[in-house]
Amino acid sequence: FSRRPPVARHNTRRETTLTMTRPTMRRTAGRSPAASMRVAALLSLYCCCRAFLLLGAGGRAYAFSIGGTGRSSIDNALIFARRANNIFHHHGRRRVVRPAPAPAPLFSSTTEESEIALNPIVSNVKISKTVEIFSLVKQMEADGIDVTSLCVGEPDFPPPQAVLDAASRAISDCDTRYTAVTGTAALRQAIADDLNRRKGLTYDPQTEVVVGNGAKQCVYQGVLATCGPLDSVVIPAPYWPSYPEMVSLTGATPIILETKEEDGYLVTPEALREVLEENDDVKLLILCNPSNPTGGVHTEKRLRELADVLDEYPNVAVLADEIYERLVYNDEPEGRHVSFASMPNMFHRTMTVNGFSKAYAMTGMRLGYLAAPARLAKATTTIQSQLTSCAGSISQAAGVAALEDVAEEELEANVSIMRGKRDYVVDRLRSMPNVNLVVPPTGAFYVLPDVSAYYDGDDVALCLDLLKSKRLALVPGSSFGAPGTVRISYATSMEELELAMNKLEEFLAEDNF
Repeated sequence: FSRRPPVARHNTRRETTLTMTRPTMRRTAGRSPAASMRVAALLSLYCCCRAFLLLGAGGRAYAFSIGGTGRSSIDNALIFARRANNIFHHHGRRRVVRPAPAPAPLFSSTTEESEIALNPIVSNVKISKTVEIFSLVKQMEADGIDVTSLCVGEPDFPPPQAVLDAASRAISDCDTRYTAVTGTAALRQAIADDLNRRKGLTYDPQTEVVVGNGAKQCVYQGVLATCGPLDSVVIPAPYWPSYPEMVSLTGATPIILETKEEDGYLVTPEALREVLEENDDVKLLILCNPSNPTGGVHTEKRLRELADVLDEYPNVAVLADEIYERLVYNDEPEGRHVSFASMPNMFHRTMTVNGFSKAYAMTGMRLGYLAAPARLAKATTTIQSQLTSCAGSISQAAGVAALEDVAEEELEANVSIMRGKRDYVVDRLRSMPNVNLVVPPTGAFYVLPDVSAYYDGDDVALCLDLLKSKRLALVPGSSFGAPGTVRISYATSMEELELAMNKLEEFLAEDNF
């Protein structure tokens, strides 16, 4: 018998390859009984030794269990070899031999822990609280429990009809093939045209626009393309919970830049300068504008002030997450949304991320994009080519329709409806005792009230008890880097919002200090 490298592993079984060659069979055949017994003893001893190595104590028990069956020692040795190994070679032909049924299995995939070591980076990554609570809500609903949920940022209105029609046509026309990794030429051109028309940005659709499977993928690829071990990334708090975890996955270090409620949770130039002066290894600034979870919007004046600071730090790139840029409720010209890449001297270092989930309600279609100078765009393309390849062709066809066929009036109507919902929620929150909301949100569809007067500031316990007693799901602010707050998404129907605010007011009134 000779050992060959393992050919397969299933669950916790350990397998090896055993071979008996023709010369070995001939040397055993025709010998005297005494010689045959010596060969058999050696074979049995070898198989038992292999059992000790392969199967441990279970192998010893298994080896002894086949003794005393009336077979010859050679037969016992061969039987044991077959049972101890799932792959057996005989006369040069490989065949799978399944273990014979046994009263009790030696190994159980349900009781034995996997010996596969996990990447240490994974242990440092936290599961998103938003996803965790949303999953809990879905499980409760599956169990027949009616839950009022304001925890997920998903519009309650359907995608525009032009988007739905384009997706249907793509299916009917069998437009279901792979596209280029960076997306179809039609979609990249539509994105470039839209950015030029509305934001004053000029990108080459061939080399500077990368379409991905949602803006989330584009954010991660932007971080991975620019950062690694020994680098740091500045993340203003409150933040989207995925930002720090994405940074950790690259091996870089997240540096949290604290903002103040009285400033509307906006980044000030003084705070940015301070964090850059104290950390000379900063490689990237992530700027979410409008903000999730606060709904705050950095004005053009504020963005220019931040750009002036960054001018002094030419090696710091910027990832501008502008997924909520169409959801801004300030009618004043100075309150409109402006892309950070349009700031003086910022285009060459800025990666702009946007998508179709929020403004067009295409959340399940998973379509986003990153626009950046060619060198940065090429780096993210390289990463995407090895991860997911292209976004779905049907979603891309729908994306073209969203940018080219949906009227501005339709989008503005949705913004107007969302503004009314924001006003209702803000008014209700401000009427509740000990709930503070200093600066109302001016963008996105979130509000982040301070509820630290309750539960001694333990927002996680508050949200869990609220879900348990009132069947109302909110997300703890601590998961966004804002302990003592809760995030409320008002992207739902007015009826649902009214019910939710009633539940919250009743809960807080029940002596929950």
